[in-house]
Amino acid sequence: MLLNTGLVVVQLVVGFGFGSLALIGDALHNVGDVLGLALGWAAERLALRPASRRFTYGYRRSTQFASLANGALVLAAGGVVVVEGVQRLGRPAAIQPEPVAWAALAGLVINLASARLFGHGHQHDLNRRAAVLHLLTDAAVSAAVLLSALLIQLTGWSRLDALAAIGVGLAVLWSGWGLLLESGALLLDAVPRGVDLAAIEAALLSLEGVERVHHLHVWSMSTSAVALTAHLQRDPARLADRELLRQARHRLQQLGVGHTTLQLETDEEDPGGEQC
Repeated sequence: MLLNTGLVVVQLVVGFGFGSLALIGDALHNVGDVLGLALGWAAERLALRPASRRFTYGYRRSTQFASLANGALVLAAGGVVVVEGVQRLGRPAAIQPEPVAWAALAGLVINLASARLFGHGHQHDLNRRAAVLHLLTDAAVSAAVLLSALLIQLTGWSRLDALAAIGVGLAVLWSGWGLLLESGALLLDAVPRGVDLAAIEAALLSLEGVERVHHLHVWSMSTSAVALTAHLQRDPARLADRELLRQARHRLQQLGVGHTTLQLETDEEDPGGEQC
């Protein structure tokens, strides 16, 4: 995070000093990265706190709020860069491409290194994936700024800086919008991405003695922990309840569900009316 903070300062100084809007946009997005990394780190620390009598699930959902905030930061940064890029097209400014290229190269290296350090095991954690997305999109921004600076050095066409800024801003807007949608879906208890509800139902139905699965709900307790509740209608003569529950939890863990609550019923019991 200290490296990214230092990078913001360098890019702002070079961007304003040598007239590169694309580099200033890169710096603004880096500000979002620093805030996003801080939010992600704070949320992960908060999620480790034990549950209380009021917050009986603990504070795991704080990571979901952090990923939502990260998405909003990405969107805001992308919007600023696009608007400024469009305005710069109408009034191009002289740019000194050589220092801009060096600053962009530094941004590319630092963001890729930070993404590698922070992103270990991020595939199953939306909060970490949000932070890594920040860093990778910023690396792409730096690469685009670097390319535009080199082309300006060769051609002398300063509008390339504004065009690069617009392209980068649109890419950032797209990534931020996707992150907002996914974070919002998790906050509404949608089935997490990567969890196959049909495969879960099939796995439960394949257990010995299970005849029907209903009231099946799967949601995310945090950006990395998945929970499930379900009613299993079974034939008690086929398999002991304790063994059935053990096999069910084992199957569900293989499918990425770590927190399960299962209610066993016989075909003579009323399943409870409509599914909730």
